[in-house]
Amino acid sequence: MATPTVLLELEGTYGELVLNRPDKINSVNEAMVGDLHARFDEAEAAGVRALVVRGEGRGFCAGRDLADAEPLDEDGEAILNDSLNPIVLRLAEFPAPTFCALHGPALGTGLGLALACDVVYASDDARIGSPFVRIGAVLDSGAHHFLVQRIGAHRALELVYTGRMLSGREAEEWGLVNRSVARLDLLPRVRAMARQVAAGPTAAFLASKGLVRDIIDTGPSLAEVLRAEAAAQGSAAKTHDYREGIGAFQEKRTPKFTGA
Repeated sequence: MATPTVLLELEGTYGELVLNRPDKINSVNEAMVGDLHARFDEAEAAGVRALVVRGEGRGFCAGRDLADAEPLDEDGEAILNDSLNPIVLRLAEFPAPTFCALHGPALGTGLGLALACDVVYASDDARIGSPFVRIGAVLDSGAHHFLVQRIGAHRALELVYTGRMLSGREAEEWGLVNRSVARLDLLPRVRAMARQVAAGPTAAFLASKGLVRDIIDTGPSLAEVLRAEAAAQGSAAKTHDYREGIGAFQEKRTPKFTGA
């Protein structure tokens, strides 16, 4: 049997989604698209409460695998709408907190997958961007959305026009990623954070994830956000974790959350 192009490693309610085409810098082909959907299904079925996304080998993901591209015949719109866009959207909407450990190149679809995660840590020597200027293509995989949201239109267009690559340190300075750390520290730091989150009140975290997504996507007013927060708090008050958290506070002990 062929080696899966995406692996899922589980440890209780903590999971790692591993892009596993290291010889191709984890570039995305049709097999990887199918494997990503399968691993997402498995992670959801396992009740994962925190998911780390990382790549094997020299880098996170070099984007779409262009080895078999047919520029004279292929339908670029269909490739995005039917194949690549759904995996970016599925990661952005994954029903648990998500964390990206980004090292080496994160280009094109790789950039989209990285920025679809809730929290992104990058190695200092990462190479982040979309050098589409070199192939006459348009930035895709949600990168316009992510870049404008995080670094503003002027910087987004600078990266588009120049094809400039950002190091992890530059990406942190620009606000594109949460933090840049030494390469050897990257996975230990991300894993420690994700494991801590997996042991926390993840139902409440998901409510906040939904509120943040709605603010980004629809731009509600302050009054609308206040009402949405109140509704989320009302739902949270009916959960085990809410009762456990309040009870532990009153009893001066460490809470034991279950995510429900």
